[in-house]
Amino acid sequence: MRELDSFYIGGRWVAPSGDQFNEVINPATEQAAGRVAMGGPAEVEAAVTAAREAFEGWSRSTREERLALFGRVIEVYKQRMDDLALAICEEMGAPLETVAKPQQAPSGLGHLATAMGVLASYEFDKPLGSTRIVREPVGACGLITPWNWPANQIACKVAPALATGCTMVLKPSELAPFSAQIIAEILHEAGVPAGVFNLVYGDGPSVGAAMAAHPGLEMMSFTGSTRAGILVAKAAADTVKKISLELGGKSPNLILPGAPLEKAVTHGVRSLMNNTGQSCNAPSRMLVPRAQLAEAEAIAVQVMAKLVVGDPLEASTTLGPQANGKQWERVQSLIQQGISEGARLVAGGTGRPEGLTRGFYSRPTLFSDVTNDMTIAREEIFGPVLCMLPYDDVEEAVRIANDTPYGLSAYVYGADSAEAARIGARLRAGNVHLNGARLDTRAAFGGFKQSGIGREWGAFGFEEFVEIKSVFGAPDAG
Repeated sequence: MRELDSFYIGGRWVAPSGDQFNEVINPATEQAAGRVAMGGPAEVEAAVTAAREAFEGWSRSTREERLALFGRVIEVYKQRMDDLALAICEEMGAPLETVAKPQQAPSGLGHLATAMGVLASYEFDKPLGSTRIVREPVGACGLITPWNWPANQIACKVAPALATGCTMVLKPSELAPFSAQIIAEILHEAGVPAGVFNLVYGDGPSVGAAMAAHPGLEMMSFTGSTRAGILVAKAAADTVKKISLELGGKSPNLILPGAPLEKAVTHGVRSLMNNTGQSCNAPSRMLVPRAQLAEAEAIAVQVMAKLVVGDPLEASTTLGPQANGKQWERVQSLIQQGISEGARLVAGGTGRPEGLTRGFYSRPTLFSDVTNDMTIAREEIFGPVLCMLPYDDVEEAVRIANDTPYGLSAYVYGADSAEAARIGARLRAGNVHLNGARLDTRAAFGGFKQSGIGREWGAFGFEEFVEIKSVFGAPDAG
């Protein structure tokens, strides 16, 4: 049992002012894996005060000092990689050997390394004739992160904040706090100056809302549902602070006529099912030429049959449970709604997979003949549920793909990359994957429409944490 009974504020671990704790449930066993102290406005006030006091010194640190710190953070992170992977496995159910170790834990390290590379040459000060354009740290920042990719989401906010000279207060998900605790320990051991990084556990109404509304925080960076992101934006509006929102998605996966069908469908199914479908950029709507629908269904069923659903600690497991009970109930409800609205259930369905009597496990599910007005085609399910939508021509497919309130990611598979690129250029999404291309931490990550505001990752993530100052008539600008 893990006991997270203190907050990291001002460079030290601080006892909570109250006595409220939240049980952290292992989703594979439905038993408590630990508990975490729940903070409130008093802890937020202390953390913001510490961040603001530390800002004066850290904002004036040199590039060389920050690069040296990044080097130390990366070294300590590497030493704690296995600890981090196990914590993620326990708190949100990612299979240890196939997801937590090779994907979840290293993703945070990837963002740290990328940020360090950007920092080495980032233009904080650029001459423009007799004017100088200066990028300065925005100030003390509030960071709120979700439970689905905890190390990834913490690192892709903390790294650019540190690199640009900002200080910060982090509120991780109270459902998955173990990994945040380890990251705080990593930063402390690496020598992050007191008050530069602060950690407060708590829920959205008690801690998240207090952070968003706090006049002492100049910026809020939030990752989570669109519904919660709207609440953060509203709470932040009264103090006119800068906001960055990375929200939900309902990403189309457009398989073009002439594409290698088996390769395209296989890639689409595996991409969706990774992390049990709990990724905001998951390709959850597969658009298939109507004439190839039956063949695509058969391929998808074969791929899904090879998934190993079970104990995340077993080396052979490829699909773990939903991260928590509330998410399991949502997935089950939406599967039932798909059936009720007339989508054709090809595989899976409601309930747990055969042989599993406990744990928040969902059956890998395939719906076909889905129409884009169905609930399962409109709402983010965040589970191992694939919707297959037939289309008659490419123009119709593009219309269907863009007919969504979201715009985070889109996927296109064509006969060649040139064909895929032509169609990808017409899709309204912040990220477009052509013919199975992977993510790149140097690129901008973020979405159009209700998928968010701003961008994360690489140099683009730095821009969210800086203010731009124009200095006219600078003596050395010419």
